[in-house]
This record gives sequence, structure tokens and C-alpha cells, in this order.
Amino acid sequence: MARQLMKGNVAIAEAALRAGLEAYFGYPITPQTELLEYLAQRMPELGRVFLQAESEIAAINMVYGAACAGARTMTSSSGPGMSLMQEGLSYIAGSDIPAVVVDVMRGGPGLGNIQPSQSDYFQVTRSAGHGDYHPIVLAPGSVQEAVDLTVLAFDLADHYRHLVILAADGLIGQMMEPCELPPMRPLPSSKPDYALTGAKDRPARRIASLYLKPEDGEAHNRKIQARLAQIRESEQRSVEHFTEDADFLVIGYGSAGRIAYSAVEAARAQGLRAGLFRPISLYPFPDIRLSQLLAQVEGCLVVEMNAGQMLEDVRLAAGHDLPVAFYGRMGGMVPTTEDVLSALKSAYSEFVAESAPVVGKVKG
Repeated sequence: MARQLMKGNVAIAEAALRAGLEAYFGYPITPQTELLEYLAQRMPELGRVFLQAESEIAAINMVYGAACAGARTMTSSSGPGMSLMQEGLSYIAGSDIPAVVVDVMRGGPGLGNIQPSQSDYFQVTRSAGHGDYHPIVLAPGSVQEAVDLTVLAFDLADHYRHLVILAADGLIGQMMEPCELPPMRPLPSSKPDYALTGAKDRPARRIASLYLKPEDGEAHNRKIQARLAQIRESEQRSVEHFTEDADFLVIGYGSAGRIAYSAVEAARAQGLRAGLFRPISLYPFPDIRLSQLLAQVEGCLVVEMNAGQMLEDVRLAAGHDLPVAFYGRMGGMVPTTEDVLSALKSAYSEFVAESAPVVGKVKG
């Protein structure tokens, strides 16, 4: 299939359609509004459901209802809207139904601004609503990856009957790149066996997240934890560059990881044996492979478009003996290749060239 030049938001929307999206509910917020606008035209053309809700709270509860009815359903938003969706996300997770949410991240906290950021890392990986659960979280680093991971998000949601979040920063949503779209999948001819379709000729079904007896609530939570254990074992994803002989590792996801790649290339050209590790799954965080790589290097640099959120997961993977440096830009500021290269060379000089025995050291 021929490659097409597409904006990230539009590519995500079209990929969702081709993955079998049957019902979309959303509310406009920059920098993801083009996604909603595109689906406002395309969904009716295909005879599918599109509804602009009165708020993000309404949108996520509409997603909840459509998912209970067995539809492949999705919403999209950015940081402030994701904050409003927290209760609905938790209800979806507690009800064991699949749904996909796209978060095109912007600067915060509060209204912040409409510039690219990665300030939602904690929100999507740590909270995403109350209770003991985590959504699966996927972070693309290009428009093509956004397309591929959108399709994967629907497949993982259906496979695990679980909430999946595509966490794309504003750069990914707004940039235009060539990409190859997947073929259009036919919509399913029947509903899944949990769907609430009206019990006319079958036993009644029930979907709920309410367990008044604590022993029932604990049993339900144990089932969720068992599912998360399987997800942690099977769904860790990452990309590596120049790690075969690296003595120093740069770690970044999404656009920050992409910028870090150019910095690592420049460092290599200057004789520094730096490598890049780019997480694709933010949950489950790819700590198995990262721990293996960190055991082979003298130190690492975490690069993010925030004040240091994924940094905590890297530090857990690194343990207490490996020095970890951090470079971040906040509030919608995007680091340049030169910024990251400078931070890389500074940390490399301290951790590798001097080979100083540092325990539990973090550079801010």
C-alpha cells in the first residue's frame, strides 16, 4: 500500500476506523481536535456512530455504555480532559470491558498551554482513575508508530478486556509525516459474549464494578491483578539503537526519545559509545530489557518533556548503584538535539570518562 502524507491526529483517526472503530465520543481540546473533526466526517460516511459530547465527563461515560453493548469504542483528549475522565476510566477498568483512549499531551498543570508536553505520564500510568489497576499505555515516536499502535491498542483492549491508552505528545499529533495505513477491517458480525444486547433469548448478563461484600471486591481485584501480571509478562515493548557496545544509555519515549536518537547519533560521531533505549509501552514499563542494558553500562540519562516522571521508573530499574542523570523541559518547551547532546556529554564525562564510584546519584 502506498504511503500517504498525514498529520498525526488524522492518521490516528483513520487507523482507528480501519481497526474497526464503531462508536466515537469526544470533546474538542487542542492539540487533538483534528482527530475529532476528522471522525465527525468519516464516521457518518461509514454508517458508524459519532457524537460530540457536552464534556469529557459525558464522553467517557458514553464510551463506557457503548463498550458494555459490545462496540469497539474510543475517545480522545488532552491533559485537562483526561483529568475529567478519571472516574469513568476507573469504572471501565472495574467492569472488565475494552476501550481505547487517545491522549495527545499538552503543557500543564491546569490549563497550561497548547504546546507539546509529556506531563501526563503519571496521570496515564499511575492513576487513570481510582483503584488498584493500570491501563495498558502505548507511546508512539512517529506518525507511522501512531498508526501501528492505534491498531494494536484495539487488539490489546479486546484480548485482555482492558483499558488501553495511546499516549502521544502534541508533536506527534500535529506533525505531518508519510505513513502506511492498514487495510480496512470488516466490522464483526456478532457481539462479544459479555455484551449487553437485551436478554430476549438468552440468560441475563450483568456488567458492574460494584461489589458490596468486601470478599467479593477482593476476589474481583485479584482477578484484575492476575491479568496485569500477564500483561507485564507479555506486553513490554521498546526500541533500541546502538546498544550492542554502549557504555552509556540515553532513555526517552515519544518525541523526547526521537530527539534523543539524533543526540546519540551525534555523540557516536564524536567517539562516545552512547546508546538509546526508547520505551514503547509506558505500562507495562519495559523494565526487564532495560534492567539488562543498565547492568552493562556505567550510567544513563533520562530525557523527558516534563520535570521527571518516567525518571522514577528508570530509577527503579536501575537500582541503587547506577548513576542516573536527567534532562527535562517543562510547560510545552521542546528540547533540541543540541540540548540533549550537551546533557549527554556532561553526564558521560562524569559517569563514564571518570568512572567514579557513585551510589544512588541523580542529577537534576
